[in-house]
Amino acid sequence: MIFALVTHIVAGALALVSGVVAICARKGGALHRLSGRVFFVSMLIMATFAGYLAVTVPGQFVNLIISVFTAYLVTTAWMTVRRKSGAVGAPERIALVVSFCLCAPFVLLSFQLATGMTPFFKSAVSLTGPVLIAIYGFTAVIVSAAIADARVVLAGGVAGAPRIARHLWRMCLGLTLASGSAFTNGFARFLPGPYHVPLAFFLPQFVPLALLVFWMIRLRLGGWRPAPAAAT
Repeated sequence: MIFALVTHIVAGALALVSGVVAICARKGGALHRLSGRVFFVSMLIMATFAGYLAVTVPGQFVNLIISVFTAYLVTTAWMTVRRKSGAVGAPERIALVVSFCLCAPFVLLSFQLATGMTPFFKSAVSLTGPVLIAIYGFTAVIVSAAIADARVVLAGGVAGAPRIARHLWRMCLGLTLASGSAFTNGFARFLPGPYHVPLAFFLPQFVPLALLVFWMIRLRLGGWRPAPAAAT
């Protein structure tokens, strides 16, 4: 378990650094592509070991779903730019199935919490306050991702600005989840006294979201252009 925890932490730290570089670098440039690859691989490693830890530690069902969702986000973001524009294949259909499978437990959990029913699983933390808000928000994001996957499959692919937007929001949300894991679940444990998360530790999660809004607005206004591909 120690090896899994250390690998998870190291991969997460590398993902944070490479993700910040990728989101700030010129889109389509060599630095963006390199840092994006490092971010993608690091996030997959981090999510894999997070899932393993969630299975081996009791009461971590939500973290298991989040780890799978994180891997799903960065993988579909990566596929979006690797796939030929306006094309669709088995990976997109598999992603659609995965997103709907991820939807089911969170939609059920949100319904149970909203109606006062007993959750279908035991949690190590109380599902109230900020945690409850996070669950509702997470459910909304998963549902949105599933709907987006369905639209891509039904339309036979995605091209142009929507293709770039799909890549951007999924990568940025993956970076947001990594930031949240690092600051609210990781660094907060080193604070003296009982485990608690200061309000300031939530702020880093909003940085990639703010950058996402910036790039989406720039993309919408037509002011974004990819760097020219390197000659081969």
